[in-house]
Amino acid sequence: MAVGRSDPRYPSLITPWNRRFQGNPQNVHIVQSAQQIAEVLSDAVGAKKRISVRSGGHCFENFTSSPDIQELIDVSQMSDVYYDPKRRAFAVESGATLGQVYNTLVKGWAVTIPGGICPGVGAGGHIAGGGYGFLSRRYGLAADYLYAVEVVIVDKSGRSRIVVATREEGDPNRDLWWAHTGGGGGNFGVVTRYWLRSPGTDSRDPAELLPRVPATMINRTITINWDQLNRASFSKFLRNYCTWFEQNSAPDSRNANLWGGFFAFHQSAGPLGFVVGVDSGVPGAQSLLDAHCEAVMSGVGVQPVADTTDSAPYLDERNWQIEPYARSKDKAANLRRGFSDRQIAAIYRGLTDPEPTNPGACFAMAGYGGKINAVAPGATATADRDSVLRVYITGGRWSSPDEDAKYIKWIREFYRDIYAETGGVPVPNAINAGSYINYPDADLADPAWNKSGTSWAELYYKSNYPRLQRIKKRYDPGNVFRHALSIVPR
Repeated sequence: MAVGRSDPRYPSLITPWNRRFQGNPQNVHIVQSAQQIAEVLSDAVGAKKRISVRSGGHCFENFTSSPDIQELIDVSQMSDVYYDPKRRAFAVESGATLGQVYNTLVKGWAVTIPGGICPGVGAGGHIAGGGYGFLSRRYGLAADYLYAVEVVIVDKSGRSRIVVATREEGDPNRDLWWAHTGGGGGNFGVVTRYWLRSPGTDSRDPAELLPRVPATMINRTITINWDQLNRASFSKFLRNYCTWFEQNSAPDSRNANLWGGFFAFHQSAGPLGFVVGVDSGVPGAQSLLDAHCEAVMSGVGVQPVADTTDSAPYLDERNWQIEPYARSKDKAANLRRGFSDRQIAAIYRGLTDPEPTNPGACFAMAGYGGKINAVAPGATATADRDSVLRVYITGGRWSSPDEDAKYIKWIREFYRDIYAETGGVPVPNAINAGSYINYPDADLADPAWNKSGTSWAELYYKSNYPRLQRIKKRYDPGNVFRHALSIVPR
C-alpha cells in the first residue's frame, strides 16, 4: 500500500523519532510481506528512486528521514513473533518492536532474548546492529542468538529477490547471515524476518531454545546530589564504578549476572548515581547487589540522598524505558577499561559547565562484557568483544528548533574534550574501543569533529569492516541501501 503526500495518513507516517529531522518522501509503502517489498524495490530501483527502510524508526540520525529519500518502505505491520518448528527457532518479523518480542516469548514459552531496554525499538535494526540490554552480561548480545535471516536484496541487474541466510557452515549465503550479527541496519537489503535460537542448542522443545526468562528482577538504585560532590569525590565515584567493571566482567565471573547503569545528569538538573540489577533466581542475588554498591561507594565520602531496592516481574514496566519523541543529539563509545584521570576531569568539567544547558543532558554508562566477551571478534560482525562498559551521552530532549544550536554545541564540545587525546573520538587503544552502530553519530564521519585520522568505519567495525564491504558488494552491488554511515561496497 503506497501512501502519498495527499493522503490524510501521510503526516503521521513521516514523523521521525528524532524530530530534528524531517523527510518528505513521495510515498510511504506500508508492506505486509517479503514479496510486496520485492515488488516495491523493483519499481523504485527501475525508476532510479532513492529508497530507505524503517521498522521501529528509533534512529538517532536521519537514516530514514533524510530529505533526499523518495520512497520509504515501512515494515512496522510485519510484526508477527512465533515458533517455527521447521527451523526449530523463533521467527521474529522485522517490524516487531522489542516490547512485542518480549511479551510473546515470555507469555508463550517463558523465554527471552538479551535485547534492549526500550520496548518501542524495532527488531529490524536492533538485532542487525548487535543489540544489547540488561541480560547481555549474562547471556551475550541479541545477535548472538541469530540463527537465520530473510532479506530482500537487489542484484546488479536491479532485480529484487528474497534470500534466506543461516549460520550453518555449508550455507552459500552464510556471509549475509554474518553481516546481520552487528553490521547495522539499512546496509544490505530489507530484513523481513529473523529466526532466533541459542547457539549449540539441538532441542525440539521451544522452551529450551532461548534463555529462560527471570521471574523477577531485583534493582537497587543509589542517588547523590551534585552539591554533595567536588571534583575529587566525583572522580573517586566514577573511578570506583569503572574499576568494578574492569574487575568483574570476565565471561565466567559470578558478577556477570549483574547488569548496571551509571547516570550523571548535568549539574543544572541535580541528580547522579547508579542502578544495579539481577535476576532474583541467581544464588546470593541480594549479596551480589550489595557488594557492588559497597565497592562503588567506597571512599567517596558522601551519604546517598536515596537508596532504594525494588523487585519487579520481568515484564513489569519498571524494568523498561520509554523514549519519547523529541529533538535530540546523542553520542556513544566503548571502554576496554576505566577512563584516564584526564578524561574524568573532562567529564566533570562538561557536567558542571555553568553555561546554560538542557537539564536533560546526561552522561551515562552501561555494564558490558561478561558473556558478550566470550565470542571471538570475527565470529560475528560485532567486533567489540573486549569492552567492559558502554558510554552513552545525550544532549537531552527538547522541542524547539531554536534550541538546536546550543544543545548540540554542548554535547559536541563535551565529547571532543573527553577524547581530546585521540582526535575528538574514541580511537581504539588501551582504554577506548570505538563506538556502537546502533547509536549512530554522523559526526564521526565529519573531519570537523573527527580529527583522529581513524575512519568512522574503523570506530564502529574495527577489523571486520573489509569483510562487510565485500558482503555489501555481493548483495547490494548498486549501493541501493545507503545512509550517512552505511557500508561502502568494495
